Formats: sequence, C-alpha cells, structure tokens
Amino acid sequence: MLDSAGKLLMNERTHSSIASLWRSEDWWAVWLGMFILALAATQTITRIPSIHTWTADLSMAIKIEDAPYILLLGFGILVLTTLPLLSAKGRTKSYWTGFPILFLLAFLSQLLAKQTVISEYGLAYALWALVFGLLIGNTVGTPNFLKSAAKAELFIKIGLVVLGAEILFDVILKAGYLGLFEVTVGLATIWYFSYYLAMKLGLTKTFAATMANATSVCGVSAAIAAGGAVKADQKEIGYTISLVLLFAAPMIVLMPLIGRMLGIPDIVFGAWVGGTIDNTASVVAAGALYSDAAMNIASVVKLSQNVLIGVTAFLLALYWVLRVEREGKPEKPKLIEIWYRFPKFIVGFLIASLIFSFILLPTMGIETVNSILKVSKGFRGWFFALTFVSIGLQTNIRELAKIGRGRPLLVFLAATAVDTILSLATAYIFFGGLFFPSPIPT
Repeated sequence: MLDSAGKLLMNERTHSSIASLWRSEDWWAVWLGMFILALAATQTITRIPSIHTWTADLSMAIKIEDAPYILLLGFGILVLTTLPLLSAKGRTKSYWTGFPILFLLAFLSQLLAKQTVISEYGLAYALWALVFGLLIGNTVGTPNFLKSAAKAELFIKIGLVVLGAEILFDVILKAGYLGLFEVTVGLATIWYFSYYLAMKLGLTKTFAATMANATSVCGVSAAIAAGGAVKADQKEIGYTISLVLLFAAPMIVLMPLIGRMLGIPDIVFGAWVGGTIDNTASVVAAGALYSDAAMNIASVVKLSQNVLIGVTAFLLALYWVLRVEREGKPEKPKLIEIWYRFPKFIVGFLIASLIFSFILLPTMGIETVNSILKVSKGFRGWFFALTFVSIGLQTNIRELAKIGRGRPLLVFLAATAVDTILSLATAYIFFGGLFFPSPIPT
C-alpha cells in the first residue's frame, strides 16, 4: 500500500512537473528570456531604442524617429508577458489596462537617470523606478488595475535569464584564480555573518537567508534567487530589495570620496567596489566616478559574484530540503525535492551564460557577441526597470517599518559595514600586489 501510494504521489508530481513547463512562471521566464536572446543572437533585432544623456533640453534625450520604436518595444513586452497569464488563466484585461502606466514609469525612471548631473552622481534608473513606485503606492495608493500589472517576479526572472548572457567566462577569468578566490572568501564570510546575526536577532530563517544572499552575492538578483529557493515571504524579499537599492545610492558617492582620501590605487578600488556594493549598475557607476580602470575591474569582480547566483540558489535549496524542512520529521526527503524547489529561472540564467561563453563567443567573436549583448542589455534594462516600479507599487513603507521592529535594518547595516572593511582588505591582498602578483597589471 505504501509503495503504491508513493508511486501515485510520484506520478502526480511528475505530471505536475511536466505541466509546469507551460504553466509555471519560472519556466515561462526561461522560455521568454531565451526567446529574447534568440532574437538578439540571430540579429532579428539589431537595436533597442535608447535614451541619451541630456542636461536641460529633453529633445536631446530621445530622437524623434525612436519614439515609435519605444512604443513598439513596450507593446512587444506587453504581448510576451501576457502569455504566462493566458496559460495560467489569469486576468489579462486589468493587466493590459495597467501595463502602459507601468511602462511609462519605467521610461521616466530611465529618462531621469540620463540627466547629466543625476548620471554623474550615479543615481541609476533602478533607484528612480523604486522611488516612483513607492511615491504612488504610499500616497494616493496603488489602484487594483495597476496592482494587476505589477508582475515584479515575472519581470525580474525574465531579466535574470537575459542577464545570464552577459556572464562571459573569459571576462571573469581575466581576474585570474586569485580574483575568483577573493570573491569566494568574501562571499562566504559575509553570508555566514549576516545569516548568523539575523538568526541571533530573531529573524526567520527564510528572511535571514534572503538577506545573507543579498548582502554577500549581488543584491536584488541574489535576493530573488534565494527567496525562491527557500520559499521566503514576498514581504521579506521586497524589504531586502528596497534596502539594497536605497543603500547603493549613497555608497556610489561616498566610496570614491573615501578612496581618494585614502589614496587607494585604481585596481584595488575597483575590486573593493565590486565586492562591496550589492547592485551591479551602482558598482559600474561608482567605479566610473573613480577611473576607467577602476570601473573595468569593478565590473569583472561583480560579474564573478553574479556567477554565484546559481550556485548559492542550488546550495540553499539543497540545505532547506535536507536540513531545515526536515527538522522534526522522521522520513528522509527524496533528492528530487531539490529539483522541485530549485528556482527554474536560474536554469535559464546558467544556460544563457554557457551558450554565450562557449558557443557564440568562439564561433562569432567578441565584436559580434558584444553587439548582440548591446541588444540583450537593452531588453534587460527595461525588464529591471519594470521590476523596480512594480516593487515600489507593492511596497507599503508603514508595513515594512513594522517588520522585525528595525532588526532587519540593523542586520543589513552591520553586514554592509563588515563587507566594506573585509572587501577592502581582500582587495589589497589579492589585487594590490602585497602578497601575490596582481591578477590584472597595474
């Protein structure tokens, strides 16, 4: 009887797993992300209309001939993201009603971030998108039709699959094995410190894991991946993302100032920024404020951390299934449970990275791949902007303030402080030439 029941349960899970290939939001993120990358790789789409830097004249930001293509881009994203709703028999009318406003807010966030003074201070579109959403959600309130359009998880998952194409292994290996070792040591230390402190202060294990991943790996993307692996509450994930974006803004300005005061070499500063700031766009901005060399190494270090999104998500899924959720249960969980738990969009992220690193790069060459990535980055930027607007619209600041009575903020502050000091020390050790030859010539 037990064997029959077990087989029946397994058959149901298998059928459910197969059905999820066209019903699950995670799998839809994989299919849509891969479709977008295919459009770019086959050069079906060769250019994404961009917003240019402007000072006071808005006509400098957008070329007249680009305006229809921006509208077409928005319509295309709307059509693609409607497919998961149709497969799940969700409400499409309210989604189509609210999406144009969502897209407009995403557009305004990118437009504002391109203003000369704002751009120089590194206040990226992600911050403005979050702020716009928060202002609406916490003043007049988010109307129901706009809430229906705020598909933050779907947008970020598609964006993360597309991001995988940017993780080229030959670029990461430029930092050498010492650079990779620096990233791994710092990540493991900060992850454990953040998780341990969060647990000591009474946060839930899922909240602790989500915050630990965000502070140690790469912010928003890592928080989403970890939250999916441990089935964290959406409020815990949203709180963590808000802290990542709000903390990144002042660090963009403060870290270059501190770097110049201390006379930190460009290469060391880049490694320091790449290992400290949790948001990729903010890392590039802070590095650029220091020097081109600092920006380049900061990007490499941050990309090295991004590779570990999939690794940490898998390890968390493994630990949660075999240890955390097994507590007090006599039966031993099956290994297949790890697959059921593992965030499927991470599969797309990894596949995209492998295809671009080991197939397209050797066959097409770096120049062609870079032109493809220019298109994919354009798409990824729009999906991320839509994500942060959605998070803002769904976030109630009053409710956030009640979560943990300030303890999550304390954990984030402490983890960021330790990360800042540790990253500077490891940057000098591994990139400063004190004990080893610098992996990147100074």
